Order: sequence, then C-alpha cells, then structure tokens
Amino acid sequence: MSRKVLLHAGVWLIFLSLLTVEIYWNAERFPMFAASALVLNMLLFYLNYSVLVPRFLLRKKTKTYILSIVLALAITLCFREFVIVDQPPEGMRKPLGPLGPEPPFFNILKFLFPFFISLSFVVIGTAVKVYEEWNRSLVEEKEIEAFKTRTELHYLKNQLSPHFLFNSLNSIYSLINAKSEEASEAVIMLSELMRYMLYQADSEFVALADELAYTQNYVRLQRLRIANNENVTLNIHGAVTHQKIRPLLLISFIENAFKYGTDYKGNTEVRIVITVKDQTLEFECRNLIGARKRDQHNSGIGLKNTTDRLELLYAEKHHLKVYEEDSKFVVHLKLNLD
Repeated sequence: MSRKVLLHAGVWLIFLSLLTVEIYWNAERFPMFAASALVLNMLLFYLNYSVLVPRFLLRKKTKTYILSIVLALAITLCFREFVIVDQPPEGMRKPLGPLGPEPPFFNILKFLFPFFISLSFVVIGTAVKVYEEWNRSLVEEKEIEAFKTRTELHYLKNQLSPHFLFNSLNSIYSLINAKSEEASEAVIMLSELMRYMLYQADSEFVALADELAYTQNYVRLQRLRIANNENVTLNIHGAVTHQKIRPLLLISFIENAFKYGTDYKGNTEVRIVITVKDQTLEFECRNLIGARKRDQHNSGIGLKNTTDRLELLYAEKHHLKVYEEDSKFVVHLKLNLD
C-alpha cells in the first residue's frame, strides 16, 4: 500500500473520530444530519486539497488562497446551518423544551463547534497536500542529483580516456624511437588496456582483481620505455577476492607519477604499494620530484578528475593525502570498498 493511501486513511480516521464527537453533541437533535455534515466537510477537504492549495497556496498566491478558504468555509457553514440543521424532514424537528428556546450562549457554541470542525478539515487538508508536495520535491531533488552525478562522471571518464591514451602513445613512441624490440609487446599491452577501458570501464563497478590487473599492465608498459627501471615497482599485498571498485580510480595518480618522476639526471623512481584487507584498500604512490615542472593546467586534469570522482563516489568512504616528503611526491589513499 502506498504512503499516500496510508496518509489519507489516517486523516479519515481522525475525521471519523470528529464525527463521533459531533454525533454525541447533536444526539438529541438528529444524528443523521451529523453524517450529512461530514459529507459536506469531505467536499470541503478535497476542494481545498485538490484545487485551492495547488492552484493558489503552492503558487504563492496567499491572499487569494485565504479569501477562497474564507468563502468556502462560509458557504459550508451556511449550508449546514440553514439547510441541513434548520430544515430537517418533517417528524424529525426537535420540540422546544419546557424552558423555551436555548440561551444565546448555547447557540453560539452550537455554531462555533461546527466551525472548528470544518476548519480542522481545511487545516489538515492543507498540511497533507503541502507534505506530499514537499516529499515529492525531495524525490525529484534526489533524482536530479543522481542524474547530475551520472552526467558528471560520464564527463570525467571522457576526459580521462584521451588523457590516458595520450600518455600511453608517448610511451610507445619512445620505444619506437629507441628501435626497441619491445615496441610490439607494448602495442599488444596497449590494446589490452584499451579493451578494458572500452568494455569494462563504463560499468558502475568492476572486480578489484580486474582493476589491479589493468594497473599492473599499465606499469609494465611504462617500464618498457624506461632504461633504468629498477626503481619502478608495483607491490600488491593482501587477499583480492570478491571486492568491487569503481573503474579507473587509481590510474591518474600513477600516470602523474611517471610523467613527473624523472630527475635532471634521467633517473626515474616510482614506487607503488597497494594493500587490500577485507573491504579496505590502501594505495600509496611515491615518485621523485623530477626536473620537469608540473603544468598546473594540463597536468592537473587527471588528478582533479580523480579527486572529483572520489568526492562523488566515495564521499564519506575515503581519505586522500597528497604531500611532499624527502624530495618525493606522495599520494596516499585509504578507501572503503563497501
């Protein structure tokens, strides 16, 4: 059963309890007319709920709404008092008591009580409609936010792919210039990397084992172009079983490490350690602060995309620290994969 149906059922339980009170109040007169008054108030409720609140109150036409409610209440009360109560069928008129007509104060109470009953129908109808609209706006807001997130992630991935391809082609170009026999192996590795990007990277989640295999292939590709690559290492510790991760999350940190990790003597040092324990992944990448200066605009594309994706996808589930230590540039990421 929908929340809306339950809400309306609860409202009408309240109104039926009010009807019981009114029947008790008018028991000596004619109970059937209390039921007639309920039908009248139901019409007032749905007029307010379905027409007046959406057309005036929710469109910020407050004065028009108040005037409409006053008019609707006046018509309802007049109809009740002068048609239903004062003109009952023959044989159901209550004879005057031995003391004659009821005192004026008693008559005022007889009018005020129905007024507050009708007013309660209006107030509750307004509250129900405003609550439903507020709840609907929350749902729409979440849907818009989810769409915005998907759009932004798609944009970030589209930026990341050509950035990765550009860097990889640079690596192969270096091998070809050096007339290395490993150039053909590098092309095969690049094709494997691109296959992963084309067929798996668009998934919402990928197996952590596949993402780490992709990372290993990328590091191997980079090692092929570096003459002295003994200081280029990738170590993976821990049990990689059923864990899932968002695709292409770590590669930008590694790309930047290779891009700027060569000093003025031509020495490259990039050390990557990945530790997996249950649903926690720790990633640390250290590289030399090389002779090549970072281009704050171009070099930051991959890093910024990754930090933006972390904020979108792992907002409360990651801790990222980027700093310099002992002539090294260090990226340390702790990620909760739950």
